[in-house]
Amino acid sequence: MSTTTTQTITAENVIHLFPEVNSQPASSHRTGASTGDLEGYDEEQIRLMEEVCIVLDRDDKPIGTASKKVCHLMTNINSGLLHRAFSVFLFDSKNRLLLQQRASEKITFPDMWTNTCCSHPLGVPGETGADLEAAVMGVKRAAQRKLWHELGIKKEQVPIGDFRFLTRIHYLAPSDGKWGEHEIDYILFIKADVDLEVNPNEVQDTRYVSADGMRTMFKDEKLKFTPWFKLICETLLFEWWEHLNGGLEKYMNDTEIKRMC
Repeated sequence: MSTTTTQTITAENVIHLFPEVNSQPASSHRTGASTGDLEGYDEEQIRLMEEVCIVLDRDDKPIGTASKKVCHLMTNINSGLLHRAFSVFLFDSKNRLLLQQRASEKITFPDMWTNTCCSHPLGVPGETGADLEAAVMGVKRAAQRKLWHELGIKKEQVPIGDFRFLTRIHYLAPSDGKWGEHEIDYILFIKADVDLEVNPNEVQDTRYVSADGMRTMFKDEKLKFTPWFKLICETLLFEWWEHLNGGLEKYMNDTEIKRMC
C-alpha cells in the first residue's frame, strides 16, 4: 500500500493540473478518450477505459469528470488525481461472502482475488452526488449495474433498498508501474441469495467463504489479493462480519472518511 504524499486538488486548480479533466458533468457514459496508453490490452477492457469517472477533492466533493484511463494512470495519481469508487460485499443466507477472482484481461490488478464487486459510479445523472446522501444512492445504482455486468446478478435479486452503506475509505495503491488506484471507496454490504452468470472478460472464478475460510485463503501464499480488499480485511471487515445478523447498524452511515493513505 502506497503512502505517497500528493498535492491538494481543488475545483479551482484541477483543470490546470489535469487538462483531460472536464469540469462539467458528463453527457454520456463514455468519453471517447485517446487509447494511446492501452496498446496490447484486451479490446473490451480498452473500451471500458473510456467510461467517465467522478473526479473528487479530498473531501469527496465532485469537481469534474475524467475517463477511467486518465484516473488510473500512476502519473496522474502521483500528482493527486482522486476519484470515487465502491466495493460491494455480498453475503448469502449462510453468512458466506462471495469473492471473485479478477480476469486475466483486466488492465489493473489482473488475476487477483477480491470482494464481490469493485467498480466506479459514473459521472452521469443518477450515479453522481455532491452530498453524502445523493452519493450513496448513486453508488448503490452503480453497484446494481456492475453486479449485473460482472456476475450476471439480476437487479431484482439485489434491490437498491437492501444495500447497506457502512463507510468510505481513502486509499492509494499502484497496480504496476503504469496503472493504479487512488479512490474514495464506498463500502456496501448486502445479504442475498443470488444466481450467477459470470462475465469471463471480468471474472475468472468465484467462491463463497466463511470468515474462517477467508482467513485461510490469506495464509495461502499462492493467492494474490487486491490492495483495497486486503486493507479492508486487515482493518474492518471481520468486525463487521461478526455483526452481520445483529448490531451492524452501529457501523452504518458513517460520515467520516477513513484515511488509509
